[in-house]
This record gives sequence, C-alpha cells and structure tokens, in this order.
Amino acid sequence: MRITTLNSRADACARACAVALGFSIPISVALDNILLGLILAAWLASGNYRHKASVALNNRVAVAGLTLFCLLMLGITYSYAGYRDGLHSLGKYLDLAFIPIFVDLFRHERERRLAWLAFAAALALTIVLSTLIWSGLLPENPLTIGNRQVPDVFKRYLTQSIFLAFGAYLFVHLAERARSLQERRIWFALALLAALNVLVLTQGRTGQLVLLALSVHYAISRWGWKGAAGAATAVVLVFALMTSFEGSRLTATPGELQSWSSTEATTSSTGLRYGFYRNSLEIARAHPIIGTGTGSFSKVYAEHVAGTAMTETTNPHDEYLNIAIQLGIVGLAAMLYLFHCEWRLAATLPKPDQQRLARALVITFVIGCAFNSMLMDHTEGLFFAWASGLLFAQLGAAENPGRQA
Repeated sequence: MRITTLNSRADACARACAVALGFSIPISVALDNILLGLILAAWLASGNYRHKASVALNNRVAVAGLTLFCLLMLGITYSYAGYRDGLHSLGKYLDLAFIPIFVDLFRHERERRLAWLAFAAALALTIVLSTLIWSGLLPENPLTIGNRQVPDVFKRYLTQSIFLAFGAYLFVHLAERARSLQERRIWFALALLAALNVLVLTQGRTGQLVLLALSVHYAISRWGWKGAAGAATAVVLVFALMTSFEGSRLTATPGELQSWSSTEATTSSTGLRYGFYRNSLEIARAHPIIGTGTGSFSKVYAEHVAGTAMTETTNPHDEYLNIAIQLGIVGLAAMLYLFHCEWRLAATLPKPDQQRLARALVITFVIGCAFNSMLMDHTEGLFFAWASGLLFAQLGAAENPGRQA
C-alpha cells in the first residue's frame, strides 16, 4: 500500500476520533483517554508535518494555547514541589497542547458539524437521564452517579451544570441553523430543558451564573442593547424565583460566606472557597513575577496554612489564582491573552451565529475559571481545547484552502 494512502487513512481516523470525542467528553474519562491516544497516534502517522506546523503557527489561538503550555513546562524547572509533582501537574494541562491538533483536524466543515452534533447528543442524553433520575423513574445504577436529590448523570453537578449551561446556548445555535420547523422545535425544547436542569435540578451555582451570562450575551448580540434591558429584567426575575425555593444553594451562599473564620474550621462550600481564595491571593502576592513553579500549589498552600485551623487543599478552585501561584504574572498574562485572543478572533469568523458561539465559549470559561480550576480539571480542560480547535479551525482552513473539503 502506498505511503500516501496510509497517510490519508490515518488522517481520516484522527478526524473521526476527534468527532467522537465530542460525545465522549461529557460522559467518560476512560473513553476520552483512549480517543486522545488514537488521535495523537493517527495524527502523527498522517504525515505532512510541514503543513501541520504551518497551520499551528498561523493560528493565533493555537499559538496562545501552546504558549501557556510551554510556560507550564518551563515552570517545572523551578517548581518548589520538584520535578515529579511538576510533571504530574503538567499532565493535567496537556489538553492545551492538543489545540493545534484539533485546529488541523477540524479543517473540514463536515467534521465541525458532526462534532457539535455528537456533543449535543451527549448533552441530550444527559438531560433525559437526569430528568428520569430526578423523577424517580430511573433507579440508582452503576452507569450513573446521581440520585433524586442530586440528579447527576455522568459527571458531578458542577461539571454537568456548566456543560448544560453552555449546551442550552448550543441548542439555540443549532435551532437557528435547523432546516425544518420540526427540527428547530426539538432544539429549542432541548435548550429549555437544559436551562431548567441547571436552574432547578442540579443547582450548580457556577452553571447558573454561566447560563445567565450567556442569556445576556445572546440578547445583546442578537438585538443590541435594547435586548440587554429585557435580558437584565429576566435575570433579576430568575434570581428572585430561584432564591425563593427552600434549600436553594444561592440562598445559602451569604450565610456560608459569613461563617468563614481564619481561626476556626469551616465546613461550608462557600466558606472553604473564600478561605482558599484569601490564602491563595496572599501566596500569589509573595511570588508575583514567575510564581513558585508548576505543580507547587499543594506544597506552598500547606506551608501557608500550617499551624492554623484552616483546611489544606490541592486546588484553589480558581484557575486565575492557580496559574498565578504557579507561574506568576507571566503565566496569568498568558492565560488572559488566550481568552482575549479567542474573544477578538471570534469577530473574524464567517457567520454571526459562529461568532456568538465562540464568544459563548470564552464567557463560559472566563466565569467558570473564577470559581473552579477549569483548565486543570480533565473534563473541562479537554472541552476547552476541543471546542477551541473546533471553533477556530476555520481560520486555519481559510489560510490553507487546498485542504478544505
């Protein structure tokens, strides 16, 4: 068999696995890892390395993602935790290095469309199963992790709520592109169910904030600032309705925050996070320029709270602080530039609905990273890399028209 035929088949395999990853990300970490291994092996076997390098270097999103990853690699050399912990932490950010690969693999419109449909199918399955769990029609089983009180399906409520918040936006995007009235109604119904799942069933506070922010973003981008007034009114009404429910996590937040103390152990979620933020900010201020190195957070945090009643943690639940402690202002600037780059380049995408979807991804992670270490977490970090490549591959495809379908 000719080498060109082998390269072509390897390329097709890598593209198919990249599409399948859209279904896997909201469902299975094990399947994610299998698909990532296949993608890397097939992508390397497909050859044409000069073109691959050209695609990566000519795509600013790919360059920005690689820059942050390279800084994390460099951070191992001076990490307070040593090479072993540094390498372990670097592995959690490995998804950033896949952005150039996804940019190359999603150069065809057909793969991009199928990938979003695969991701939407996984979210639709999550909505159906979560609703069945909440209603008591689906008993506890080995395939799902939730119960009637917390109807998680494949991921914990925090991740599920963030995915479904973005998913509600994606379903509206797909409804706008629907070819028939029936298809449009199905996508809009899924968008409504996704929003209800976030606001009422799982009640992940980060997901709720993301959903409300995306609602305002959609209103402004579609109807201008006139739409912002209506969106703001809707947000206020939704918050008022949500806080009226007994046991609402939003209602509990102020009380949990007031319960925090630097001299007494705190058990509430909000109280613990507030302590993490305060201590992490103090550590970041003590090492402002290049931080304490990749993988050093656990060590320096434990030293900082030693001898106090405050709880140790391996995760500040804030990606900005997480990067700032490890890489200082240099790393934080690289992370912010990555978000800034995607926001600006979204305006260059060919269609308005694609521009809105790309900026919805940025909004999701700008907000999510304020309350969670989303680039370090496997599922969220992989989704960011996959979706970034998927959305901004069009820029690379436009520069290399010979490779388009």
